[in-house]
Amino acid sequence: MLRFSTWKFLAIVAMTLAAVLVTVPSMLSPSNYQALAARLPSWLTPATIVLGLDLQGGSHVMLEVDQSDLLNTQIKNLRDDVRRILREEKVAITGGIGATQRGVQLRVPDAADREKILPRLRQLRSSFSTAAIGGPSPLDVDATPEGLIRITVTDAGLRDKSRKAVEQSIEVIRRRVDALGTREPSIQRQGDDRVLVQVPGLQDPQTLKDILGQTAKLEFRLVAEPGQNPAEVEELEQVDEQGKLPIEKQVMVQGEDLTDAQPGFDQQRSGEPVVNFRFNIRGAQKFGDVTSKNVGRLFAIILDNKVISAPRILTPITGGSGQISGHFTVEQANNLAILLRAGALPAKLNIVEERTVGPGLGQDSIDAGKRAAYVGAGLVVFYMLITYGVFGVFANLALFVHIAFIFAGLVLLGSTLTLPGIAGIVLTIGMAVDSNVLIYERIREENHAGRSILASLDAGFNRAFATIVDSNVTMGVAALILYFLGTGPVRGFAVSLGLGILTTIVTAVTMTRMMIAVWYHYARPTKLPI
Repeated sequence: MLRFSTWKFLAIVAMTLAAVLVTVPSMLSPSNYQALAARLPSWLTPATIVLGLDLQGGSHVMLEVDQSDLLNTQIKNLRDDVRRILREEKVAITGGIGATQRGVQLRVPDAADREKILPRLRQLRSSFSTAAIGGPSPLDVDATPEGLIRITVTDAGLRDKSRKAVEQSIEVIRRRVDALGTREPSIQRQGDDRVLVQVPGLQDPQTLKDILGQTAKLEFRLVAEPGQNPAEVEELEQVDEQGKLPIEKQVMVQGEDLTDAQPGFDQQRSGEPVVNFRFNIRGAQKFGDVTSKNVGRLFAIILDNKVISAPRILTPITGGSGQISGHFTVEQANNLAILLRAGALPAKLNIVEERTVGPGLGQDSIDAGKRAAYVGAGLVVFYMLITYGVFGVFANLALFVHIAFIFAGLVLLGSTLTLPGIAGIVLTIGMAVDSNVLIYERIREENHAGRSILASLDAGFNRAFATIVDSNVTMGVAALILYFLGTGPVRGFAVSLGLGILTTIVTAVTMTRMMIAVWYHYARPTKLPI
């Protein structure tokens, strides 16, 4: 059992060297790392360990779905659905479709018409909610004998829409934050109507707030002309100019038809920053039709119900691309392009909590974690040397390789190292040495029982192996539970603990056995050093 073939020996050495090479770039200072990366081709740029928010600082923002904005959006959509049903059923109403605090109402004087549209109106419940069948109704549809029909959004319907809005918002937020070039952002759902965003390394929270605080609902509408029906026109504020513009309510082209948006500069006129956009086939057709039929009219570009710009249509634009200008700075043009590429949020999100973790606090955490790791490792190394002599040297060497394997695993997996993760590494140091202690004590017992040195070594590894596996499997189950049920720092602890458990088997058993086998082959001891 103490014989090792050459290929096994070489494989273990190669794994150790590879782990050290993968880990070294993370230990370099930023200036040395930049110098190393500059000398290597781009495809060979070494990866490093990603530090979490608690280690390198960053921004922490809690967002909450604006319930009033969400409700207003649902009422608007509900009104459009009711208007469509009335048009399809050719039903006349008295006084138009009015908005209430929680829904819409309309008056249908003819009883036959009411009987015709009420089933259609009640069918809106299925399209309005994503909840399970048999759950609370998202809409209440009531009709009076006088012909007044009220459609009200229930509390259950609003909660369901809020949950759905959070789910959609998480994906949009992730695309926006990723476009900032940050690494390992944490975007998590908190309850039914909140989203927690943590971006390590981003020390400018205003940038994050600018990106997350806008719904980014883009619309293209025509500027109203004098004499149009007031019911079809609304006044919207202009971003860069005083006053409001009369804008037609009908949306000609929606931002969801955009396929790309990139910042650039106006090459034909002022050279100021602009945003160049491109539509999909459907959007390009709509945009081409509108600009062809309305040459000479002002075409408003509206973001979150504010007019960014209202250029005049000089010629039909049929190529499916265009340009947004609005006296932007370079940063504003870049942020707008990010918002448009990521898509619009389903509802407005309000910032209810904001924290910035400075680099000083992060460095304090790193220093504290280093001190804990150094003190813990130093005490373990000292204890093993005093207690087991040359076998303690083998255990300490295996311990250093064990730590290198953990850091290499973090780099290769792209995992984020947090302060609880450092605690997990310190814990695995003790676990790895504990495995060596089990083996050595078993060897000592076998030798005291009268076995030969070789038989004692062989029995020590074989009989302690089952105990080591059992204890590590138990800890592995705990690490899996923490990973799948935990969030944020708890997951960081679980990842470090899980990697430590896997590497313990390799270093404490296989590598220690290899070193003892080499020692026995060359030393040929007459008695055990423990």
